[in-house]
Amino acid sequence: MVELKSVAEIEKMRAAGRVVAIALQEVRKNAAVGISLAELDQVARSVLAEYGATSPFLGYQPSFAHSPFPAVICASVNDAALHGIPGRYRLADGDLVSIDFGATLHGWTGDSAISFPVGTPRPADVRLIDTAERALAAGIAAAVPGGRLGDVSAAIGRVARAAGYGLHTDFGGHGVGRTMHESPSVPNDGKPGRGMKLGPGLVIAIEPWFMAGGHDSYVVDPDGWTLRSGDGSRAAHVEHTVAITEDGPLILTAL
Repeated sequence: MVELKSVAEIEKMRAAGRVVAIALQEVRKNAAVGISLAELDQVARSVLAEYGATSPFLGYQPSFAHSPFPAVICASVNDAALHGIPGRYRLADGDLVSIDFGATLHGWTGDSAISFPVGTPRPADVRLIDTAERALAAGIAAAVPGGRLGDVSAAIGRVARAAGYGLHTDFGGHGVGRTMHESPSVPNDGKPGRGMKLGPGLVIAIEPWFMAGGHDSYVVDPDGWTLRSGDGSRAAHVEHTVAITEDGPLILTAL
């Protein structure tokens, strides 16, 4: 069932979203060559503690995972696209990093992701990240009252296909509210004019993730979580939590 949020509830979600934005800003600031992914997880944990928020990631175990997620960030490097478990790996010059993070504050949740190069950026990585961010912006622009969910999905897919990147609809956007994953599902490709009608009070996470090699397949590591491009090419993942209002889309996970 899709739960619409009131104006007051959306404001509470903005507070959770601000914690998410601050944490991602701090993680990116600390993501220098030589730092471990586990240390970046500690940076995010410190922000949660500072604001009295909790993590919807820590201990989360959906049906596809054989064990609970052990961290508060997903840290995916290079060919890893989603759900990377932060461990002892230390960032190297030229790495492409995607960080996904959520926070729950006073019963309401925000969810967002960023991708960025570490050290010396590769031009191909910059193009991949820029394209993912353009797709996110296109998806957000389509999230207007009277539109359809398929309009959001189609806007994302068009950007990916035009750039020659691979995408997969198994994992994508979703409703957000009192929990991190609610209805409806928001795939990263689709047909315009299809799907549920968008109206004020709907809050969704819009999250494109693209694979540079142009193939749509992926593989999952033995850890049961880390999802990698099937052809070994690099991947980028970006996301915002967005509320649909009478005045149009409102990003809840931006400072």
